[in-house]
Parts: sequence; structure tokens; C-alpha cells
Amino acid sequence: MPVITNIDDLKRIYQRRVPRMFYDYAESGSWTEQTFRENCSDFDQIRLRQRVAVDMSGRSTATRMIGEDVAMPVALAPVGLTGMQCADGEIKTARAAEAFGVPFTLSTMSINSIEDVAEATTKPFWFQLYTMRDQDYVSRLIQRAKDAKCSALVITLDLQILGQRHKDLKNGLSAPPKLTAKTLANLATKWGWGIEMLGAKRRHFGNIVGHVHGVTDNADLGAWTAEQFDPSLDWDKIAKIKEQWGGKVILKGILDAEDARMALKVGADAIIVSNHGGRQLDGALSSIRMLPEILDAVGDQIEVHLDGGIRSGQDVLKAMAMGAKGTYIGRAFIYGLGAMGQQGVTRALEVIHRELDLTMALCGETQVANLGRHNLLIPRNFSGDWQEWPRDPAKC
Repeated sequence: MPVITNIDDLKRIYQRRVPRMFYDYAESGSWTEQTFRENCSDFDQIRLRQRVAVDMSGRSTATRMIGEDVAMPVALAPVGLTGMQCADGEIKTARAAEAFGVPFTLSTMSINSIEDVAEATTKPFWFQLYTMRDQDYVSRLIQRAKDAKCSALVITLDLQILGQRHKDLKNGLSAPPKLTAKTLANLATKWGWGIEMLGAKRRHFGNIVGHVHGVTDNADLGAWTAEQFDPSLDWDKIAKIKEQWGGKVILKGILDAEDARMALKVGADAIIVSNHGGRQLDGALSSIRMLPEILDAVGDQIEVHLDGGIRSGQDVLKAMAMGAKGTYIGRAFIYGLGAMGQQGVTRALEVIHRELDLTMALCGETQVANLGRHNLLIPRNFSGDWQEWPRDPAKC
């Protein structure tokens, strides 16, 4: 067993073990991948303020996210095709999250279904919803999440249309993978992944196949999904979905102060500052760079969470000290899952928890709630260096 001391250790094993198309699916962004890269690199610009001669005993990373107790302010983000990174990936990830005491969010585009995950776990998880043109399907999907006792609905707002992701297009990404000569050559080097996948509970999108009229296999699925993301999604529709759900709602994909204020108006319980991991609008600012402006817009009237670029406990601390009330990891847990299955997800959580705990101590803090901008050294131009072009041409 290799010694795992950071998330990059898991990433190296993951890259060796998982087929290229699924590695590229996780480890890529849209277009030039500028936003994908800056989600991580912008964290590096924020420095930490060291404190000494402070009683560091009695530390705790425990806090709450949307009223739920969490072992640390980290939730597992919804990631599509998780069950292709590792056999029964969503089930293994949900079990690891439950045991660790952090929320798990199941994607609409998961391989294991809502019912599969509910059957394999004992505590409520969160469900992420993509809005589709097929309103009957969306209504039934919401009801399935209710029946599974999901404790929050995470509505993704930034995928009304699919961003251009060059690697996915070139790889012919699909679940299960298309057996082209190129794919077969790569799969031949990933025999460990393949053997496990033979015993997987599912190898297609479990929330869709068999639940949509006319979609009985992956050929039908491709044609259906190509037309289904709803470009007409607006705030009225979001309000109706919230009413239909009747429980806690988190809106994911907020990257603008105006949108944050609209989320507040529709009564969301929390928002996630996110650019979809750099996989939608390339050239958008990183999540951590936009966080201060969004916090200034909504203050403490709504819980503000952050997703994108978090690869360490120090990143978690920086986001919390900037004012976030919670964070999400996606790629970090996928590296662990692809590398070592459920044990790898647990190891990823352990790594991030240890880094967060030690960094808190060295910053002179013992409780997550006490973190603030006094713990950070932030460049003067970090969030105020960009100017919006006037919308009215007459003002230009």
C-alpha cells in the first residue's frame, strides 16, 4: 500500500488505474481550460497568517451546513459518471461520506440510481437536479428523491446548455465506454478497473435508463440527453421546483452578485459559488475570486458555500476564512475513488481533514466558526481588479 500524504498522491494512482476517457472527464475543463486551472491557482495567491503562543488544544473542525451537523465544512459535490470511475462508485462514495460524517450529493447523471444509494446507506444524502425539458420526468425524479428521504435538493443552474469540452468530444465519452480500437487499446492496460466493472451493479445512467419512455439502452440515452437540458430555465421555474420539493434547496452555479440576490429572492437555503469546475464558461473568474463580491451582495442572509479548485484542507480553510459557510470537493474525492475505491474516498477525506486541522492550529484557531479574514493575507487586487463593461452602448 503506497503512503498517501496528499491528494496528488491519490491522483497519480487514479491516472494509472482508470481508463483515459474517464480520467479526462474529471481532469479537464472547457475550451482553453483557463477557468479550470485558475480555480486552483487563485487559491495559491491567498496566504496564511501564522500565530504562535496560542493554546491549540481542544480543536474541532465540526460545524453545520444547512442545519446539518458535519465533521468538517466539506460536502462531496455531485459528479456525473462516478460509477464509471470505479465499480458502484456512487454507492462506495456515499458510504465513505456517511462514515466520515460529511454530506454526499448524488448527481442526476449518476450510474447508480437514487434507489441504489438509498438502499446502501442509512442516513439521508443530498440529490442534485438538472432541469430537463421533460417536465414529467423531472417531477417523477423529484418524487423519487423525496421517497429516498434525501435531505436537500441541489439545483444546478449553470448547465442549461453543455459547454464545449474538447477532451470529452475527442474521447467519445460514454457510459459504458464505446468499444473503438482506441478505447480497447486503452482498456487493455486497465485490467484491474475492467475486472471490477464486470461485477458492477450498473454500467449505465441509473436515474434515467428505464425511467424515461423510449430510453431502454445507451443508444436511446445519447439521443435523449442531447435534447433534454432546459435552455429556458429561469427564476420562475426555479421557484416552482422549490415549491414542488418542499424541503431545503441549494442553488449551484452562482458566479455573479446579481444572481446571488435572485437566489435570495426565491428563498434558497444556500447557494454554491461555482463555475461547474471550469467545465462550462471558460474565461469566467474562479470561484474563490468571486466569493468576496457575492458575500458582499447577500451578507449573512443566506448560506454561501464554495465549489471549485479545492485540493487541500488549506484551501478549505481559506474559503471558510473568506466567509464561506461550507465547501465542496469533486475531483479530490474522485481521485481517491478511482485509485482505491471506498477506501480511497475515505483517505481523501482524512487527508483534507488533517490538513484543515493542522492549519487551523498553526493559524492560532481551534474552531471553524472563529475563522475569518484576520487569518489571511489577501492581495489588494484579488477581487477588485475587474471592471464590468457598461451594458448600455450609449454609456461606452
